Amino acid sequence: MFRIRTTTLVAATLAAVAVATLTSVPAQATPPGIPSKASAQSQLNALTVAAEGSTSGYSRDLFPHWITISGACNTRETVLRRDGSNVVVNSSCAATSGSWYSPYDGATWSNAADVDIDHVVPLAEAWRSGANSWTTARRQQFANDLSRPQLIAVTDNVNQAKGDQDPSTWQPSRTAYRCTYAKMWIASKHYWGLRLQSAERRRARAASPRRSRSRRWPGSTPTTRR
Repeated sequence: MFRIRTTTLVAATLAAVAVATLTSVPAQATPPGIPSKASAQSQLNALTVAAEGSTSGYSRDLFPHWITISGACNTRETVLRRDGSNVVVNSSCAATSGSWYSPYDGATWSNAADVDIDHVVPLAEAWRSGANSWTTARRQQFANDLSRPQLIAVTDNVNQAKGDQDPSTWQPSRTAYRCTYAKMWIASKHYWGLRLQSAERRRARAASPRRSRSRRWPGSTPTTRR
C-alpha cells in the first residue's frame, strides 16, 4: 500500500513539474523575418500604390483567429511565449506568469491580460488593401502568420489606440522603434501582396533613424500606462 501511494505521489509530482516548467524560450525581442533597411526599400518599391479600398463587407470573423498552433496553444499564446521572458503556462497553455516588454511604448508588464497581440498590418487595413478578394483560408493564414513580422505582443491599450490605422496616421510613440515598425509593415504587405496608398508609402519610406529624429509623427504623444 505504501509503495502504491509513493508511486502515485511521484507521478503526480512529475506531472505538476511538467506543467510548471512549460516555459518559453528566451524572448527574441523582435518577431521573425524583419528585413534589412535595403531589403525593405526594395520591397517597398515593388508594392502597388493605389487608392485605399472600402471597408464594406468587412468583419473580423472573415479572418479566423486565434487558431490552434501546437497542442493546447493557440496563436496568441504562442506569441506570448515567444515575445515574453520567463513565461510559465498551465496545462491549457494560458500564461500564469512572465514578463512582456512592449516595444511600441517601452512598457513592461507582468500580467498577460495587459498584453495584446497586434496585427502589424491590421485586419481591416488588409481588407481595404486587397484581402477582401482572398479566400477565408488565406485570410486565416494572414491573421495567424507566425513566420513573418505580422504579430507582436504589445501593451493592450496601445494596440487598441492604433486600431486599423496605417503608418500615415499612426506610429509607435517610442521613436527608436519606428524604423523597425516600418520595415515590419513593408515586409508583411510585400509578402501578402497587399496594396498601399501614397500617403502610407511616404510615411513608411520616411521612417528611417535619420529622419525620425527630426520629424514629429502621428501617435507620438506618450501613452498613459494603466
